[in-house]
Amino acid sequence: MTFYLLTAPSGAGKTTFCAALAEQARAAGWDVAGILCPPIFENGIKTGILAQNLRTRATRHLAALANQSPITNYQPQITNYQSPISNYQLPLGQWLFDASVIDWGNEIFAAALPCDLFIVDELGPLELIRGEGWMNALTALRQGTYKIGVAVVRPSLLEAAQKLFPESQVLTLPQSASEFFLFVQEV
Repeated sequence: MTFYLLTAPSGAGKTTFCAALAEQARAAGWDVAGILCPPIFENGIKTGILAQNLRTRATRHLAALANQSPITNYQPQITNYQSPISNYQLPLGQWLFDASVIDWGNEIFAAALPCDLFIVDELGPLELIRGEGWMNALTALRQGTYKIGVAVVRPSLLEAAQKLFPESQVLTLPQSASEFFLFVQEV
């Protein structure tokens, strides 16, 4: 088992890297599990975040950009997605998270292992600061019943993640998922 904390600034391509890594691993016959969180853009503005089960490729709407009004009046700005607005009850900064998708993700993480490649995109303030969110991802990462584990962590939370996972290796965003996959196959 090798566990990497993948870190890079926002917008650098961490999710794109994880998606490409998952495809490389699948092409090599690896069992890929975990969750990928691609952004939703509308008119060039990030307005939402999806959650995709990497094993089944099922996708749900995880978070929506919230208005700047008080918490009791937050309404996600959703145009093309069917998640009930009432589920967006977990605020974090400018985002409002769907509690039912957090639960869905926790079920995925609880059933993900064993696998060859385990990806958590991402461990954020919900998990690392507030003790909420995808807590089953933390449990699965500690279990270590995977060949390669990758957890995305923004640079501002890297220290907190390293305290939780002192055995992890820090990986700044590599140039190519295929080169990285070749490297980890040799390890």
